[in-house]
Amino acid sequence: MTAVAHEVPSGGPAAAPAGSVRALLAALLGFTVITVDVSAVNIALPYLHRDLGGGMAGLQWVVDAYTLMFAALMLSAGAVTDRVGPVRAYALGVVLFTVASVACAAAPVMPALIAARVLQGAAAALVMPASLALVRVAYDDARARGQAIAVWTIGGSAAMALGPVAGGLLSEYAGWRWVFLVNVPVGILIVALLAGLRIRAVRRRSPLDLPGQALAVVALSALTYAVIEAGHSGWHAGALLAAAISVSAAGAFVVVEHRSAAPVLPLGLVARGRVAVALVSGFGINFGFYGGIFLLGLYYQQVRGWSGAEAGLMFVIPAAMTTCANVVAPRLAYVVGRRPLIVGGQLILAVGMLALFPLSTTTPVWLVLVLLVPLATGGALAITLVTADLIDAVEPARVGVATGALSTFRQTGGAIAVAVFGGLGAGASGILTLPGMRVCLLVGAVVLVLTALIATARRRKPQALREG
Repeated sequence: MTAVAHEVPSGGPAAAPAGSVRALLAALLGFTVITVDVSAVNIALPYLHRDLGGGMAGLQWVVDAYTLMFAALMLSAGAVTDRVGPVRAYALGVVLFTVASVACAAAPVMPALIAARVLQGAAAALVMPASLALVRVAYDDARARGQAIAVWTIGGSAAMALGPVAGGLLSEYAGWRWVFLVNVPVGILIVALLAGLRIRAVRRRSPLDLPGQALAVVALSALTYAVIEAGHSGWHAGALLAAAISVSAAGAFVVVEHRSAAPVLPLGLVARGRVAVALVSGFGINFGFYGGIFLLGLYYQQVRGWSGAEAGLMFVIPAAMTTCANVVAPRLAYVVGRRPLIVGGQLILAVGMLALFPLSTTTPVWLVLVLLVPLATGGALAITLVTADLIDAVEPARVGVATGALSTFRQTGGAIAVAVFGGLGAGASGILTLPGMRVCLLVGAVVLVLTALIATARRRKPQALREG
């Protein structure tokens, strides 16, 4: 997609086209709100459990219904954005997300909330790529566009810090329904900013692989159901059936993608060495990082007995460290190279999981924050470079498909972590225990070590200039 509305004078500061600042603000708000929603809801889970019941399995689905749809539909979101244009695609995503937020806030029972979260996740899958596409077409000048994308990225990092605090404060003092209701005025503001926005972009009749997309949703959803049910009730007939459906849908997906002229996930691309390693690394990093956040939110409130506000504040310093690590990673890569940081970041994150083993009901707050340092920094160091390495591994025309696949693998990693950790950490009781938490941390560390080993197995040609 290319902006064609304005010419930028050469020399001096880049001139921003009319409406570009509005477009950037609209894109930034949408990216921020879908990022805040993930972490804010994690802190609100105990309050949801108190009012709606549903047990630990219900809470896991509140998180995973959103994450799974986000993960699966990201595969097609780029093609949809190309077909209808970034402004229309973004507006559609924001409106759907806002409507779904109202439905979440109004949910009278847990199943209704989970259904609304499915719609939220589907909308978020469209908002994410459309918001970035909107920024790209709003700025003609490459330098100005780079600065705008940097602002967009930093906004997402800041939202990680804002989410837990907002979720805790709103749940504690206004009620958990406000965690969703605050999205409504933001959505209205975004639509107002988009109204009358004159940005022209080339539309492409990108084909949609609907059978492949449907099979991806079925395979991921059935797998998550099987893992959640097995964790709480054992491998009963329903869990086994779900596992069988997942395997069958995954097999059918492979067949469909091989035969499709425009596959939603090109298997030849995924099979490339550097691409495959990036996808596996992205899965492992999110498995450890977001699984850790899920556990910590429950640990603070269910094990320590802290309020939602107190739990939310505990994430501020780690989120700031995560943001700093994101910023520092490309600079460090020039010194030590990408590969050592990608592998080392995953191992640091694994150490971070194991570092939380000593946590108890009386661990001093300062010590908890110290123990969180590797968890907060390891994955952030790696994931920035995983993304850069993936982009370098594919031709420019396939960058969108490749990064969409990476987003899918990352979100799937987080969803599977929540599905696994809920059962291992709490079991049928629905309340996290310290022994259960330690089992989860060990599993997370093992997954990260395995993905790091896969990254080390890839041989790369020596280069005089280290990649950054």
